[in-house]
Amino acid sequence: MNKIYLDNAATTSLAPEVLEAMMPYLTEKFGNPSSIYSYGREARMAIENARKSVANILDAHPAEIFFTSGGTESANTAIAGAVRDLGCTHIISSLIEHHATLHTIEYLHRRGEAALSWVNLLPDGHVDLQHLETLLAESDKKCLVSLMHANNEIGNMLDLQAAGEICKKYGAIFHSDTVQTVGHFPISLRNMPVHFIAAAGHKFHGPKGVGMLYVNENIKIRPYIHGGAQERNMRAGTENLYGIVGFARALELSVKNLEEESRAIKDLKLYMMDRLSGHIPGVVFNGDPLGASLYTVLSVSLPKTERSEMILFNLDINNICASGGSACTSGADQGSHVMRAINNDPNLVTVRFSFSRFNTKEEIDYVVEKMKTMI
Repeated sequence: MNKIYLDNAATTSLAPEVLEAMMPYLTEKFGNPSSIYSYGREARMAIENARKSVANILDAHPAEIFFTSGGTESANTAIAGAVRDLGCTHIISSLIEHHATLHTIEYLHRRGEAALSWVNLLPDGHVDLQHLETLLAESDKKCLVSLMHANNEIGNMLDLQAAGEICKKYGAIFHSDTVQTVGHFPISLRNMPVHFIAAAGHKFHGPKGVGMLYVNENIKIRPYIHGGAQERNMRAGTENLYGIVGFARALELSVKNLEEESRAIKDLKLYMMDRLSGHIPGVVFNGDPLGASLYTVLSVSLPKTERSEMILFNLDINNICASGGSACTSGADQGSHVMRAINNDPNLVTVRFSFSRFNTKEEIDYVVEKMKTMI
């Protein structure tokens, strides 16, 4: 049996067409984009074409798109910029953000650079937008609101437009981690009240080590990384040329067949829910899987027994790749901060399955059959 890969929210495989687009820049087109001779100009042209393509897909201006090393760097840049350059001295966020956001805001808070408030979560794991409005209305400081578009563990999606409108009403800067949604949902930034969004190429069959930060043209932050004039003086360091080319190609491919592929992947998710419900007693689905949710992610909790505690290990032995997400686990692994925040039940073991266009129903049948024997 080949490996069954159901951890696409962690990373996706590189699409063959993306590798093909990158290859020339890994071989003969190796110029430094800052060099003025033809090799360099050719590299510069490739980056600017990639920027135009990404901007066009996201309905943004090319001058608002900055290439980075990934979602983590993008989040750090946006959050630090909002606090240090835009005068935000109060950060409002949620306890289920990705660590790239959480650790950055906690660091700035510990340094005394910003006050910090947590917005309440509803029982199904969604952000309480009424509480967000209350926090903004009560704050006498300039606020940065940092809320992810979709949660990487449970899949819950924020209404970006609604959250953005609330931020706009109170003059807050709005940053959203859109790493799980860019390339998977149509996003139009032209009329979206958001100041920063981030993406990572490896979440939509592009290469690792390359990402993007959108910075709305109405705000100006200073570089997070210093030492050169690259990315229009916004990010020092020689550009990841073949990564940037791959990022843009992967995004082009993902939006080209978006409707058809998203429908097929959603069918897989629903099929797995149905199969698990029918075969595994006591199974629980976390978040809001049939509502505002990623079609790529399914978070499953199982009653904890001696056997189910070993489930990830046993899945791996059976060539099935999935990830954990239990609220409380022993040893060095502290378990999932997301599960602790929404469902702190130590009697449940959580597994996250996440899908791509390369998965099949046969794979899901195999996984469910194996899980029956493991539990």
